[in-house]
Amino acid sequence: MSDKQIQILAFDLGNVLVDFDHTMAAKRISYFCDKTPKEIFSLFFSSDITNLFEQGKVSERDFYSKVKEMLNLKLSYDSFVPIWNEVFMLTPKNRAVYSLINSLRDRYKVVLISNTNILHFEYLKLKFPVFNIFHEVFVSYLLGLVKPDPLIYKAVTDKFNVAPEEIFYTDDRPDLVGAAGKLGINSFVFKDLNKLKIDLDSLGISKV
Repeated sequence: MSDKQIQILAFDLGNVLVDFDHTMAAKRISYFCDKTPKEIFSLFFSSDITNLFEQGKVSERDFYSKVKEMLNLKLSYDSFVPIWNEVFMLTPKNRAVYSLINSLRDRYKVVLISNTNILHFEYLKLKFPVFNIFHEVFVSYLLGLVKPDPLIYKAVTDKFNVAPEEIFYTDDRPDLVGAAGKLGINSFVFKDLNKLKIDLDSLGISKV
């Protein structure tokens, strides 16, 4: 436990505030190319182009063009975008986390730190009312940085002029939690609402 008082509560987006399943997109795209859903998933999420897209270093159209080339895809841009985007869902877990964060925002600065691309972010803003509770949103494509780059966390400390030890952070990915922890941020792996409450309690963060 940090000796400093917590000022900032930072949350990941995916599998915390919204759930997602990228295999849904891979399955739908497989009807328009000669690759299997597994091959498509692998190409999407182990390729440099997706990483660059999340850093905002390629445009939406350029991302689509590269995907079309990689997959020999028989799908127009306007047809591709909804398939790419329609992978998100709100669960009771997500709604409970939203409610908890909302109850904390008057006593702490609450922020979002997410690796995401412009297509997903704009879609989520339209379809999922989860961003309005945050005092600040730090998203990779706008910052030109992706977690676990230390600079994405530094953007938070610089914005609010706080020390890493004054931040609580939760993320469903242990590797990203570990990276933030190495910087001195109080970091916890997100599992469910109950564990989130326990993690908050461990730092004396009041929920009432």
